[in-house]
Amino acid sequence: MTTEVEPVEHEDRWILNLRGLTVARISVDFRLTLALDAGWEVVLEAPARLSPGSVRTSPGLLLTPESQDVAAVLPLFGAMVLSSVAFKSGALRLVFDGGTHLTCSTDTSFEAWQITGPRGWRFVSLPGGDLAVWSGSGASENPQGRSAKQ
Repeated sequence: MTTEVEPVEHEDRWILNLRGLTVARISVDFRLTLALDAGWEVVLEAPARLSPGSVRTSPGLLLTPESQDVAAVLPLFGAMVLSSVAFKSGALRLVFDGGTHLTCSTDTSFEAWQITGPRGWRFVSLPGGDLAVWSGSGASENPQGRSAKQ
C-alpha cells in the first residue's frame, strides 16, 4: 500500500502520513536506516527506544546505532507503519502494526534523526531540539516555525 497524502503541519508537530507503508529494508552502519516502500527513508543516528507497546507501559529496549546495537529492530522488517509523528521539539515517534513503538529523542550536539521522502520532503531533528523541514516546493520550516524559501 502506498500513500499520496502529503505530511500535515500542526502547531507542535508534523503528521508524516506514512500510514500503510511497510519496512522494505533495514541497514546498519553508524546509523540505523529503515527504508519504507514508496520512497521514504528513516535514518536514526542517535539512540532510540523500541517498545512493544505504549512507552507509558513499557520502557522498551535502547537501540544504539553508532555501536550497531540494533538487533531488536530486525523484527520490524515487513512491518506496517500505523502512525508517524515528527514533533517540532525534534523528537520522533513511529508506531507499527503489532503495537511496536519506535521513538527517538533529540541530541544536544548532533542531528538525532532524519526522514526523507518523495517530492523533496526532508525532516531533520536539529542539535538541541528543533525540527527543520524541507518540501519539494523549496519551502523550509526553520526551527522558529517561520516558513522561508530556500
